Amino acid sequence: MVELRVHGVSGAEPTAILDQAPVRQVAGDASGGFHRADRPDDNPDGRTLEAYRWGDLPSGTVARTLSLVLLLPFMLSNLAVWMRPTARREGAWVTSLCRLLALDLTVLYVVSVAGVALDLLAWRCLGAARCRGPFDEVSGLDGRQVGLRLAVLSLLPVAAVAFLRLLGTRRPRPTGTSLWVVEPLVGRLRAIHVAAALAMLDLILLAARVSVGATVVTALLLTLSVAVLLACAGLLVVPGLLDRAAMRERVTRTAETLRAVAVGLTGATLAAIVLDERAWPSAAALPGYDTIATWALLAEMILLVSLSALALWHRNPGDRHRALSRGLGAAVVAAFAVGLAGAFSANLVYQSGNLLDGYRGDGGPPVPYQWTLLSFFMHVTVGVLVCVALTRLSRRRRRRAAASVTARDFPTVPPQGAGRLREVTRAVARARFVEWVGLLAVAWATLTMIGLLAGLLRLVDLTPDELATRFFRLPVGVVDMGLALGSYSATAAVVALLLGGVFAYRTPWFRRHVGILWDLGTFWPRAAHPFAPPSYADRAVPELAHRITQLTERYDGVLLCGHSHGSALLALAVLRLPPHVRARVALLTYGSPLDRLYARIFPAYLNEEVLRQVGERIDWRWLNLWRDTDPIGGWIFAAHRPGDPPPDPTDPAGRVDRRLRDPSDLLPAPGERCPPPVRGHHPGESDPEFRAAVDELRARIQGFP
Repeated sequence: MVELRVHGVSGAEPTAILDQAPVRQVAGDASGGFHRADRPDDNPDGRTLEAYRWGDLPSGTVARTLSLVLLLPFMLSNLAVWMRPTARREGAWVTSLCRLLALDLTVLYVVSVAGVALDLLAWRCLGAARCRGPFDEVSGLDGRQVGLRLAVLSLLPVAAVAFLRLLGTRRPRPTGTSLWVVEPLVGRLRAIHVAAALAMLDLILLAARVSVGATVVTALLLTLSVAVLLACAGLLVVPGLLDRAAMRERVTRTAETLRAVAVGLTGATLAAIVLDERAWPSAAALPGYDTIATWALLAEMILLVSLSALALWHRNPGDRHRALSRGLGAAVVAAFAVGLAGAFSANLVYQSGNLLDGYRGDGGPPVPYQWTLLSFFMHVTVGVLVCVALTRLSRRRRRRAAASVTARDFPTVPPQGAGRLREVTRAVARARFVEWVGLLAVAWATLTMIGLLAGLLRLVDLTPDELATRFFRLPVGVVDMGLALGSYSATAAVVALLLGGVFAYRTPWFRRHVGILWDLGTFWPRAAHPFAPPSYADRAVPELAHRITQLTERYDGVLLCGHSHGSALLALAVLRLPPHVRARVALLTYGSPLDRLYARIFPAYLNEEVLRQVGERIDWRWLNLWRDTDPIGGWIFAAHRPGDPPPDPTDPAGRVDRRLRDPSDLLPAPGERCPPPVRGHHPGESDPEFRAAVDELRARIQGFP
């Protein structure tokens, strides 16, 4: 018998997973491999331990982990598309809105880089204003024709798109394996996003050129650029168009044609503005750029509010997880993606202008970015206040529920155990905060109105200074302070993410608590944004299924033990196993978030129906261990708490879950000085309850009841 253990997001070392040293790798590579003890202990029961370590698949090196910070808004927008609700019609529209929003993030990225390269450097620093040296004489372009300056510095946004393309490239495939599946949508999405990015760059250049009058050439190029943008959006907005097998070849050819047309348009646009010898307007800012940036930011907020409204409108009364199963998870994660992308873009333009001193004397940075920084600061402030308020308001109910749990677990408490009982009750109360995630999602989704309101105010040509002085009678310094705070908040977010990426890679404790963002965000394949980090599940899941198949050919049975996120990898691997392999496999999950988190956040993909399929395929040789003190894991089908009604005896799913009392006792055992610890989300492979579950499942594989 082989006991195959798969760790969670903590990224534990094989020696810790196996509790043996030294270990040797028997399959896989350095990023994801299978390990066994070099000199395994004697196992009279015939059990062989093996560990699958996948912790380096999401990140790997420090440099790659830091690159995830730059791709974080794209990663979140891609994660949102997998949070679609269960209803087919609403789910299809949520998918379309998420893909449109992801496309707008790419457009906004190009607009912000163009704001630095074209508006700040080419137009202001080399023309209307004089920036700090050496940026007032960039590559000898000072005094050159405006069209030539714009054309040369347009290479910066093009290089920025190529840089994103490079960061989103998958690492080389491991040698000797063909298990790494290609994500089917990435090629089509990448062609669409590249075409839209180049078309937006052309639109910025042509809008500035036609501000003094359009020629036949510039009018034609402008029309074609708008047509390419609309065609890219059209391919994404039609529900299911990108996913239909019958349309796959046609959509691929269309997307690649759009990309080729966009490349040709960009070359023609650069040539047109260089060869056009007409005079340019003497404006302080690049003509048309302010309007384009406004609509790019406003489109984000319109899509985000539409996504939130669709999720709130959707009803599914029979679902246990009503709030998040309506798709609110998609709206919340998309709100984070939009907020971070807007803040990063606005801060890039704002801080670049301050660094180069290119915004003096003309009203400051572009107005849409002023509103974005202010709304980001307001959103963060209000969001923190809402989280604090919800935490305090829910504390009494959580403690009351926790007290009922500990009262049933420890009905008789000696006087010396009263303090310990209070500690355990607090641990259970903290773990139950996840039950309030749905209400928090509703509150956070409604905060998207802040960004929409800021965009509408800019649309009516109302600046933050005018709003403060005309309507609220506030001094202008208040607006400047708000802009500075918004910029500092965005900078602090970037610094915190960079430090988090370093510590998540180097510090196991930090990775265990924060690394879930990276591991969960890169778990799902790229179905919305092609520049998101590559998925690791399309390697890990087939690799696990292949290894399980190999082991069943050499051993009598394989017991799969998955902790935390490892339980999700194993559950998906079970769905890929052929029938003759499933007959010799059993599953043990512990600290599993399959129902408590994943079924709520991803209701269309990891719902109860899918989980029942997992149990049916292995003939319900499945046990799930959970604790009330665990803030992440929980039961999957039935809680089995003391006092709960017994499940249906005819339903095999009711026998999957096993609740563990945590801690095992309040007082130290005889001869011990310290009481048993609160295990919480700790794996606990050496606990007696875990070993008992292993023995039971081994007996089931061998055909014993």
